Amino acid sequence: MKNFKNLLFVALFFISATVLGQTKITGMIVDDTNQPMPSASILEKGTTNGTQTDFDGNFTLTTKNNSGVLVVSYIGYKSKEVRFSSSKMNLGTIKLFMDENSLEEVVIVGKGVIDLAGGRKTPVAVSTIKAAEIQKKVGTQDVTMTLVNTPSIYVAGQAGGFGDSRISVRGFDQTNTAFLLNGQPINGMEDGRMYWSNWSGVNDIASAIQIQRGLGASKLAISSVGGTMNFVTKTTDKQEGGYFYAGTANDSYLKTTVSYNTGMKDNGWGTSVMLSHWQGQGYNNGTRGQGQTYFISFGYKPNDNHNFNFLITGAPQWHDQNFTKSISTYLDQGFKYNNNFGFYQGEYLTERRNFYHKPVLNLNWDYTISDNTSLSTVLYASFGRGGGTGNRGNRERTADGLIDYDAIYANNAATGGDGNFGNDAYITRSSMNLHSWYGVVSNLETKISDKVTWNVGTDLRTYYGTHFRQVENFHGLTSWTEDRSLRDGTDNRVGPNVSVTATENMNANPWAATFKTMSEDQRIDYDNSERISYGGLFTQLEYADETVSAFFQGSVSNQSHQRFDRYDYQEEFQDSEKINNFGYNVKAGLGFKLSENSNYYFNTGYYSRQPYHDNIFNQFTNAANPSSQNEKIFGLEMGYNYRSEKFSANVNLYSTSWRDRVDGFTDVDPNTGVVTITQTTGQNQYHMGVEVDFIANITDNFRLKGFTSIGDWKYKGELTTLVFDEDRNQIGAQSTVDVDGINVGDAAQFTAGLGFDYSILDNLSIDADYRFYDNLFANVSPTQGQLQLPSYNITDAGISYTFNLKNDKSLDFRANVNNVFDARYISELSSANQATSTSTLYRGIDVSNRGYFGLGRTWNASVRYNF
Repeated sequence: MKNFKNLLFVALFFISATVLGQTKITGMIVDDTNQPMPSASILEKGTTNGTQTDFDGNFTLTTKNNSGVLVVSYIGYKSKEVRFSSSKMNLGTIKLFMDENSLEEVVIVGKGVIDLAGGRKTPVAVSTIKAAEIQKKVGTQDVTMTLVNTPSIYVAGQAGGFGDSRISVRGFDQTNTAFLLNGQPINGMEDGRMYWSNWSGVNDIASAIQIQRGLGASKLAISSVGGTMNFVTKTTDKQEGGYFYAGTANDSYLKTTVSYNTGMKDNGWGTSVMLSHWQGQGYNNGTRGQGQTYFISFGYKPNDNHNFNFLITGAPQWHDQNFTKSISTYLDQGFKYNNNFGFYQGEYLTERRNFYHKPVLNLNWDYTISDNTSLSTVLYASFGRGGGTGNRGNRERTADGLIDYDAIYANNAATGGDGNFGNDAYITRSSMNLHSWYGVVSNLETKISDKVTWNVGTDLRTYYGTHFRQVENFHGLTSWTEDRSLRDGTDNRVGPNVSVTATENMNANPWAATFKTMSEDQRIDYDNSERISYGGLFTQLEYADETVSAFFQGSVSNQSHQRFDRYDYQEEFQDSEKINNFGYNVKAGLGFKLSENSNYYFNTGYYSRQPYHDNIFNQFTNAANPSSQNEKIFGLEMGYNYRSEKFSANVNLYSTSWRDRVDGFTDVDPNTGVVTITQTTGQNQYHMGVEVDFIANITDNFRLKGFTSIGDWKYKGELTTLVFDEDRNQIGAQSTVDVDGINVGDAAQFTAGLGFDYSILDNLSIDADYRFYDNLFANVSPTQGQLQLPSYNITDAGISYTFNLKNDKSLDFRANVNNVFDARYISELSSANQATSTSTLYRGIDVSNRGYFGLGRTWNASVRYNF
């Protein structure tokens, strides 16, 4: 009995010591708007002891220690470390702030193939725009406009029509920036270009857009010279819900959207659907447009090791286009003037319409092989159908410069109905671009140790494109005849002329182009195809501990190109030789964590990039360009990042040299509509600069943000040029020109911006952004010299209000005014005529120069019902 009492006493002693040695830490977690954050994570640093907040953001954590550090985190927010001690166990209210560049919360599948900054510890120069920001500010603009408040980003071409904008990154055009959709490369396989009209629905389906400037974090065998832009689309959402959206804007713009997600069910299945329609007259005259967007996603998670997601999306659209005009024409006719359209018996007709439909199918599979190893794979396919219209034959114009369709119909009637290329007849033709593209990207990631991670993967693609012209509108004719002579194996034209007579036409409609292809005997002017196949291997090794990170990345790839010309060649010579090119890139970097709030990085890379297909077959024949060679790119960059609760900032420096570049510049005569294409080879460039951006949380309700970028982008040495007309005939002889020291055009080399977000009430906020552009030069071949445009500034503003309803439903109201002060500015020039003593000038520029004025004041307003 005595022994039992002793044992009981000892047990009670240890129990009491244990209980008395434990303490409870309490607190509340809120976001930057003071709203409670349920399910936030609280972890005692250096231990596995942790808990989560309840629905009201409160937590209680029991610990054996009298002092220590808690790590508070929440997906999409910056983690925060908070000290506790025996004298401070009630931590009160802890506020977390959004991590502007975090994308973990929006990437549900494909994490191994969607190369995002943050997936690799070593930093890069990066900016991220999430879905809420895109929806709030994009309005009726192209999705490219969501990036205008980013260092070293310049957007041009908006005045051309819906979807005709272009983006430059650090002075490099779209052909030299890599664009990825859920890990799938989407730059054009032939020329590397991005046609934003084909992606007009990406602002509806994107969960986020991340632009990595410079070398970036991509593991693929791609040459992200300017940078890498990742579009992360919505997948099958975890939660059930949806929304209805209705928006309106200037110039009769209307848009409606409906979206619904079933959420992930207990059986592992889920579905998301989104449908949208838009239409508008366009800001400039004769730039009407209309389109739809569809998005269907099926998710299936059979267990914790496998996650599948299949999606199909597309954005069929047509939009009428405006071309550059002389400054004098704008001054005489008005800043919205466009002469690419006219009227027939009072009915609107246009000569220049772009129409396209590019369905994309995407299957993602994430496979967790073990705690340390995972495999991510994306299978994809796309099928592009459409083209652009233009004139062919004798065009008539009215006194005010518009196309005189009444006169055209009269001339066509006078021919008896049978038009010939070269007589007084006229048709509207469509230049068609069809393609089928299939590919797979797969990445295996394994953690060799707690500090070392290894990735290895493959990128395989095959592409078949077809290009021809067809009749879009006969304008009263019954047929259209053209003569051609055939080439032999040496590309000489031989034999008698062959006549082609077209009696069928197809309207410029994306849906019609999707389901019908003109037969070969109805194709005019040209008819050719190409097969491009690509195979790449990539690998990455990264070391990361609490203070240092380092990575090495390498890739190799092979491209094969072959051209098939059914129109200009005798049958036995229709297939060109097959051209194979080998390329590679290597990248390496170091990152140092200087403190809890700051880090420094240094990255470098070298690319040997294969030329694009259009640079290999650059004379629109089966003859390969003997000057075609790999382009060589060498990049250096370093940066410093600072993060704290109230302030975050980034400073980046970069230097990029580019040798043996091949490029092309297109110009359109505003009076005749004649298109000339200048192709350059042996082009060398050197780009260097500094970028700064910051975000300051001045108060709980007021956030200030800003950026600036200073670039020095110049051509080096000599280059050779060839000039072609729109019918692909060479104009003049090849020439060599010294371009050393000429500034690179089409992007402002100095940009600066300042903006704010202010929450007046919990549900009411306003925001504004100011931008300044300088050192902008004309977008011309450097052989034409250089011409600096006047500097300009723009201010945008918006207001948001949320009306909360029962059962977590809400109404979101949003209104934007872009270019609030209606600034009149030249956004780009496609000529570089120097002013003389007899010149008429506009802000120091000879008015004979051609280009675009930027859009004046525009507005848009929307309401969204969330359920």
